[in-house]
Amino acid sequence: MVVPSAAKRSRNPKRSRNADILAVIAVTVISVGAAWLVTLTILNRNSSPEIKIKPDSANAPAIMETAAVAGDTTGGVRPTKTHGELHLSAKDMLGTPHIMYGTAWKKDETANLVLQAIHAGFRFIDTACQPKHYDETGVGYGWKWGTEQLGLNREDLFLQTKFTAIGGQDRNDVPYDAHAELEDQVRQSVITSLRNLQTEYIDSLVLHSPMETMDETIRVWKVLEIFVDEGQIKQLGISNCYDPMKFQRLYEQVKVKPKVLQNRFYKKSNFDVELRKICKSLGVEYQSFWTLSASAKALASRDWKAVARTKGLSPQTLMYAFMMTLGHTPLSGTKDSGHMGEDVDVMLRFQQGEEVLDGEDMSRLSSLLGIELLL
Repeated sequence: MVVPSAAKRSRNPKRSRNADILAVIAVTVISVGAAWLVTLTILNRNSSPEIKIKPDSANAPAIMETAAVAGDTTGGVRPTKTHGELHLSAKDMLGTPHIMYGTAWKKDETANLVLQAIHAGFRFIDTACQPKHYDETGVGYGWKWGTEQLGLNREDLFLQTKFTAIGGQDRNDVPYDAHAELEDQVRQSVITSLRNLQTEYIDSLVLHSPMETMDETIRVWKVLEIFVDEGQIKQLGISNCYDPMKFQRLYEQVKVKPKVLQNRFYKKSNFDVELRKICKSLGVEYQSFWTLSASAKALASRDWKAVARTKGLSPQTLMYAFMMTLGHTPLSGTKDSGHMGEDVDVMLRFQQGEEVLDGEDMSRLSSLLGIELLL
């Protein structure tokens, strides 16, 4: 009897089975690891690095991560409707009816919404150097993504931003030295905007609201005029100015005349009837915000909806058509891709020369809104 040999044989199968199990586990781990490496390689090829944007703020990684997670260069957005194939360009649309995309209160969604708006056909973008209500950096990334994906150039877009005085800023997040002289605050704000927007020039720089005194307003304006002279700002404007005399006084006292007046369009200011007359006489573009919200009751009326149906429009786009027929530029701040497409559709009808609303239509709509018609 060779008992030791028999005992040895009884233990070998068990050791062999353990070895087989370990081998299977090792192969599985290696296979899974290899699969992850392939997946990461594919994602890296299709994610944000291809956009070739150098992050210049702490917000950049979070913004660009959205695209990386999606595994594409759309910034995580796949617009349902695009007019990109028409190669719309702001430089061809200046002086003609258009709608501007407003970016207030978009926060972390700003970059993706700007990208989506550009895909939909918007070419005019409004923002502000005011972190309290705007993500100017997000606008910078959004337009960069949009132009690269659609093969557009910088001049195909119109970027408008604002200088916001210290009273309109969050004291914990001021984009300039809050203790500096006013002139230095303006200079620092403009430089910050150029950096945030990733551009060498700003198409339109708007004073967010008149300063406390006309003297301070002029001081701000003179600094902005220097940037105009140097080609870093193309035009100037003012917002939240509801006093016709104050606006005219500013116009008369400055060297670089305001080209834009951007105001809330609502009943409390009598819909800026007098100011809009002044703008028309001086060749100043009147831009409206809060255009839909302020007239929600009229837009919900049966008569307004009836006109909208006959024109193939929604109540909201009918309001935009009303403003564009007056020669004004409404701001749209929608986050809905479908509404973006509708906004651009009505804008294109104007761009193509269609008379969307005639005099009778305008009189009827003006009456429903309760404002004096200005043609």
